[in-house]
Amino acid sequence: MIGATIADLHNQRREAIEGGRTVYTEPDRIIIRDPGGQAYVRGNDLYRFRYGARDIRTDTIGGETRTVVIRPDGSEVITVVGPDGSLLRRIRRDPGGREIIIIDNSYRDPRSVGGFYVDVPPPVVNMPYDRYIVDAQEASPDVIYQTMEAPPVQRIDRRYTLDEIRYSPNVRMQMPSIDVNTITFETGSWTIPPDQAARLQGIADGLNRAIQRNPRAVFLIEGHTDAVGNEVDNLSLSDRRAQSAAELLTQQFGVPAENLTSQGYGEQYLKEQTQGPSLINRRVTVRNITPLLNGGQASLPPPPPGTAPPR
Repeated sequence: MIGATIADLHNQRREAIEGGRTVYTEPDRIIIRDPGGQAYVRGNDLYRFRYGARDIRTDTIGGETRTVVIRPDGSEVITVVGPDGSLLRRIRRDPGGREIIIIDNSYRDPRSVGGFYVDVPPPVVNMPYDRYIVDAQEASPDVIYQTMEAPPVQRIDRRYTLDEIRYSPNVRMQMPSIDVNTITFETGSWTIPPDQAARLQGIADGLNRAIQRNPRAVFLIEGHTDAVGNEVDNLSLSDRRAQSAAELLTQQFGVPAENLTSQGYGEQYLKEQTQGPSLINRRVTVRNITPLLNGGQASLPPPPPGTAPPR
């Protein structure tokens, strides 16, 4: 069983002021509050690749840290992070040495300004609400898979880095999402009980099918809390909920860890507008972010050699 409770972390959290920002450090993530009051959480997802690894090598060259996780079948997942701990690249290398770049965060679009928040208007959504935000409990396996393969709701005009997608709601909202309301969390906990874990089967099947079709596909697992508790606790808690779901999808259902990334949003996006306890708000969401990472290009994998391109 993966998880624990937020109370277990209180005595491990350190608080410091750095350059006007308040930084809360936990053993495996940091929460940053900007002077303007905006807060966000940054985790390290390398832990997810260690599961079942045959060997792990890490070296640092010129400020970049490269971690190579070698799997029992001889394939490798290579993660390169910058001096500040941010993900630069993630690559899968098969046993024959062929490489697929899954995430290239080192690219910066000339139109991107400064940090990682992108100020764009909310997307115009011309599709039924229940197909834009899909209810996993109600949806058929086909609808779940179609949502994971669905194109953006409007034309994507540039590539976004993973951080721009993580921290810019209106960028993320250009892609439909699936509310995984088949699993719920106890207050203050990120544990997914064994009897609920099986309910992720439909999500896992859709993910595996989509990744098989496009080995470069990247899915964001988003974690959310209700409005009970303080902001720092809720950011940490939601990030851990997303991580728990991502770990379970890999460990129990074989979804490749490198095609998943996770991020917590605390209580920022309540589904049920209440300040009280809410099971509906303690949830995770899944979203295909591949078209955002590649600027809407190549959201379909290349056709097999020798086949005519679609007309």
